[in-house]
Amino acid sequence: MVAITPDSPIGAVFGNHHKKRKLAEDGLGLATVGDLLRHFPRRYVAATELSEVATPTVGEQLTIVGEVRSCESASFFSGNRRQFRTTVRLRTDGPDFSVTLFSPYQSLADKHEAEFRPGCRAIFTGKAKQFRGSWQLEQPHGFALDGPEAATLSKLMPVYPLTAKLYTWDIQKVVTAALELVTGVPDVLTPELRERFEVLDVMQALRWIHAPDEWSQLGAAQKRFRFEEALVLQLVLARRRAAHRAQGARARVRRDDGLLAAFDARLPFELTRGQREIGDLVADELGRDHPMNRLLQGEVGSGKTLVALRAMLQVVDAGGQAALLAPTEVLAQQHHRSISAMLGDLAQGGMLGGDAHATQVVLLTGSMGKAARQEAMLRLVTGEAGIVVGTHALLEDRVELADLGLVVVDEQHRFGVEQRAALTDKAGSPPHVLVMTATPIPRTVAMTVFGDLETSVLAELPAGRAPIQTNVVPLADQPTWIDRVWQRVREEVAKGHQVYVVCPRISGDAQEEGESDQLDLDDEGREIAPRRSLAAVEEVHAELSSGPLAGLRTAVLHGRMPPDDKDRTMRAFAGGDIDVLVATTVIEVGVDVHNATTMVLLDADRFGVSQLHQLRGRVGRGGLPGLCLLVSHAELGSPARDRLDAVAATTDGFELSRVDLEQRREGDVLGASQSGFRSGLVTLRVLRDEKTIVRAREAAEALLSEDPALAQAPDLAAAVAEVERSAASAYLDKG
Repeated sequence: MVAITPDSPIGAVFGNHHKKRKLAEDGLGLATVGDLLRHFPRRYVAATELSEVATPTVGEQLTIVGEVRSCESASFFSGNRRQFRTTVRLRTDGPDFSVTLFSPYQSLADKHEAEFRPGCRAIFTGKAKQFRGSWQLEQPHGFALDGPEAATLSKLMPVYPLTAKLYTWDIQKVVTAALELVTGVPDVLTPELRERFEVLDVMQALRWIHAPDEWSQLGAAQKRFRFEEALVLQLVLARRRAAHRAQGARARVRRDDGLLAAFDARLPFELTRGQREIGDLVADELGRDHPMNRLLQGEVGSGKTLVALRAMLQVVDAGGQAALLAPTEVLAQQHHRSISAMLGDLAQGGMLGGDAHATQVVLLTGSMGKAARQEAMLRLVTGEAGIVVGTHALLEDRVELADLGLVVVDEQHRFGVEQRAALTDKAGSPPHVLVMTATPIPRTVAMTVFGDLETSVLAELPAGRAPIQTNVVPLADQPTWIDRVWQRVREEVAKGHQVYVVCPRISGDAQEEGESDQLDLDDEGREIAPRRSLAAVEEVHAELSSGPLAGLRTAVLHGRMPPDDKDRTMRAFAGGDIDVLVATTVIEVGVDVHNATTMVLLDADRFGVSQLHQLRGRVGRGGLPGLCLLVSHAELGSPARDRLDAVAATTDGFELSRVDLEQRREGDVLGASQSGFRSGLVTLRVLRDEKTIVRAREAAEALLSEDPALAQAPDLAAAVAEVERSAASAYLDKG
């Protein structure tokens, strides 16, 4: 008999089942026996107990164990052919289900009746649906648990990720065969490491994760594979940190008599304790001869930009240049204005009236005219401009800097790996890197996603930040409350304050946003109701300015406007010349208008938790209490309404980021461009497995300090090398 190893093709265990083998290969990407063994169940059904099905969801794929209440067959005609229908009614530890099996022959219907006898237990899989108030399983497949098909089942029935026409027991049968035949499965954890970290060997863990007889076996197997995955990832990240530290960089030591000192002397307020502590840490890292690589996260309004500016001034003092990369033109222009305003004559280097220590701050965006762009680029290449603020335009090949010493990336999750790498490549030697985000990131996400960055958190808010009251306006229950929303807006304007109204769309053109005006239909093809159009900036502005907000100074702002118009509108709003700004999420980050006290978010359920929190942070910035109204048609008890209630219940961004992760899973939390390892997590979940990840990070540091090449654990070294070679490592190499 030919030996079967993890590298053997998957056909070695599928035997003559060629169709099912092809489904596994094409639908699930399982090419080898090793792939099959690492195709872990997503959950388990206790074959000895009736399934708990608390609240089924229509369309949900279910695998249930039930007791057969009745099994009856009847014949019917389809065209001219006689067919047979067998209806099996199941009792679960929840609602009853009925399952309908169709047969072309009387003998097959008789076989079904013999197999599914009243009182026996059976297992079925299928899609949940409701018909006349009772639950059914569509396209069911199953068998009795006292029959021959159940002989190979473990007491905890694994339920695998599947593809069409492939059933969970199909996978279980070939996995069972593979576990009996396969040899040479490498264990990335040596016996010493297994003893040290108290985990199973790989073969025992594979047997128990695919065929556990009790929950304790399953728990031990999951502990092993979660720790293995976390350890490999943390070893990759620890090696990247070590390699980064080993790179040479120009030290940018802080001076006591330069631009930074002059700036600090003019600050009209005290730095917060967090700003001082993180500022000192960044200053120390900038003064070293290997590149800083730090993630700075903090709530909206926590003062991250000031920390970044002080770091940029230190680099300019040391003869270098600093670049701030912003995701949108609105934010880049805002940063340029606010930095220039904070510096005053310290930003007028070489100009009449400029301070002796002054530098120049230039803006570079894609919409600038040719002459303005060339002038900005000339100041960069000659070194006249110590600070440049820009969008993706900074990444173009023709943009050159005299001596790039620091790259500051604002709103990290908006930029892909290649974009950040393009900017750092413009430096002669590796520049120092400071990454900023106002999207709160739970500790273990930072460890797993940004594990090659050192992390700092600005937890406290500067003086003058007022509390923000957030209320849900549930139009599904209280449609007339929208009138009170606009009354409230008028009241704020009457007090001399300003208001944002945020919409999810720019215009009512349904096709433009991928929306459709078609009718929603039920399963029988009957009309339910036309889909409701989402609020759009242009229509909402027209309705408000001629209706409930008539007489107020209103304006629109969205991403399709010409850059000059956007800038002019934003300046007018900041200057108090506009009462109500109807906008898209273009105002989500960086927009800072202290007199804006109220935000109305229309169709708020269309935004994510973190985005709602970011948007809300635009108000209450000037010491005046803020109000955020989340207007929604989402019904009570729906996931969308739960999301809004969570945002209304707390202003703690880190708590909300956990809610966001629990609802959306890790794969989306910072956007596809940052996927790195997250989309590849198999057994690991960054919230659930926090202790495992922390333990793995400590273990990785200890292992590398003892054995940097992992020579004592060659299979572990091979697993780390494979991840480093994978597509995921592109994130790490360029991050």
